[in-house]
Amino acid sequence: MRPWRDLRSYVAHLESVGELKRITAQVDPKFEVGELVQRVIRQDGPALLFENVKGAEFPMVMNLFGSHRRIELALGRDPAEIGHELLGLAQKLNPPSLKAFWDNRAQLLRARHMRPSVTGSAAFAEVSGEPKLSRIPNLWTWPRDGGPFITWGPTITVSPANGRRNFGLYRLQVFDDRTTGMHWQSMKGGRGHHWEAEQRNQPIEVAVVLGADPVTMLSAIFPLPEDFDELGFAGYVRGAPTRLTKGKATSLLVPADAELVLEGIVPPNERRLEGPFGDHYGHYSEAELFPVFHVKRMSHRRRPLIPTAVVGKPPQEDKWIGMAVGDIVGPLIKLVNPNIVDLYANDDAVFHNLLTVACKERHPKEVLKTAFNLLGTGQLALNKVTLMVRPEVPVRDFRKGLRELWHRFEPEDKMILIGNAPLDTLDYTSFKLHAGSKLILDATGEVIQSAEPPARIEDPSAFDRRIRKHALIEGFLVVQVSSEPREVLEKLVQWDGLGPVRWIAAVSEDVDLSDLGSVIWGIFTRFDPARDIIAQEQGFVGARPFYKGRLGIDATWKEGYPPVVEMPEETKKLVTKRWGEYGF
Repeated sequence: MRPWRDLRSYVAHLESVGELKRITAQVDPKFEVGELVQRVIRQDGPALLFENVKGAEFPMVMNLFGSHRRIELALGRDPAEIGHELLGLAQKLNPPSLKAFWDNRAQLLRARHMRPSVTGSAAFAEVSGEPKLSRIPNLWTWPRDGGPFITWGPTITVSPANGRRNFGLYRLQVFDDRTTGMHWQSMKGGRGHHWEAEQRNQPIEVAVVLGADPVTMLSAIFPLPEDFDELGFAGYVRGAPTRLTKGKATSLLVPADAELVLEGIVPPNERRLEGPFGDHYGHYSEAELFPVFHVKRMSHRRRPLIPTAVVGKPPQEDKWIGMAVGDIVGPLIKLVNPNIVDLYANDDAVFHNLLTVACKERHPKEVLKTAFNLLGTGQLALNKVTLMVRPEVPVRDFRKGLRELWHRFEPEDKMILIGNAPLDTLDYTSFKLHAGSKLILDATGEVIQSAEPPARIEDPSAFDRRIRKHALIEGFLVVQVSSEPREVLEKLVQWDGLGPVRWIAAVSEDVDLSDLGSVIWGIFTRFDPARDIIAQEQGFVGARPFYKGRLGIDATWKEGYPPVVEMPEETKKLVTKRWGEYGF
């Protein structure tokens, strides 16, 4: 398949193969679109092209990558194939030789596309002038959102220190027709560039790209090493160079075939409250001070296609995007950690909250060394819980991971708790922005408990009436608690009626215990390891903490947590009523 030159050629192909639906009825970007799109995503539905968006001049496309098939169509092949190709090439060229270069010449020739081509023409410059952001269909997804947001605007910056480019995806709250927030999160390239500019007391030039070819769009999410050019990497994946042209109001090079480009600056030392925003944790991230983007010029095609995305409680479109990114970039981690067999950031846990790693232990404590290495690698530094398992364990099977914990884990020597470390900016569980605790669970090594997990246990609600429901998943007990969850857990971890059960998680009543994805989300997005783990026995040997016996996790909603995102009932009823008008 030939690579897509721009977004509209990809959209046209999706429509031709039945992967896109046009909606001609007028839709409201405030709440209605968000509810509609989430229903389509949960039904494994198509991409959507909204031709008539209330209050906006341009059409809007959504759910472009919300299935494995559309990801394959966007990339031209299976993302796992790209990851294995990159890893195989690196391994075959080590050690380098003329024969190795010759044998792998096809892949090496593909690498020539990593150098972007610069052209004087710009498809996005058909109309160029003063910015008016209200012309763009900007989503106001959730009731407590601070306003409308640009949700798919990959952003270009250049380091003032070394001139390297970054292309990253950040949300932008639209304050007015000329300014937005710039939600540069911790450990992201744009944030680093802005920090460097502020050290020099200089503004930093910024270009926001709305709508490009699908590989360029996806490249903004690739967690590549710092200073590695995402637009260059897109050229390799695409099999054709990324076409760039000089911006109309900045010195930046921007994708020539973009639909719409916003150019301007982010000044030093200027902050403004940004948010709240209902994000992919399924909760709001509350208002915080973030830098401000001043838009100087807006350039676009005559009728640009504006991509947007909804985020909220999983599953959402970002499930498929995240898994594709893991398939492409994940194998390259084996170059630094050759004992890793496979790894998987769990999409139900919103990726950063649970990483399962299958690895070999060739040296004493190599598993621990590997875990620490991963926690120091790029955006994996934001990971909260790391589960290490044997090489033959399928990392995408959560139940198999729990079985490994059942048979091969005990907390005294197999659990490492790091009390204060980098954390995803969106993670609210530590009550501190950018920082929180981490947990390493080592479920490799010899069998500690040979008996199989119990199929049933004594009803814990008979022990404590505050327990409304329970589920037993591979020996892991999950309980819904109506009140005083910490007190309930402290009693449960000491209760002999649980028999051999070694793990208990208390969750809130909005978690569906019959749905494994909901259980994973309800546990891993709602606890801080240092604060919310209770051990049957714990203490110190000198300065070293130890934990023994049964462990409890308080994963309930706590005072101070932001609210769960929830659509207004009137919006749900409206979308139900209009379902036929949309053409479904």
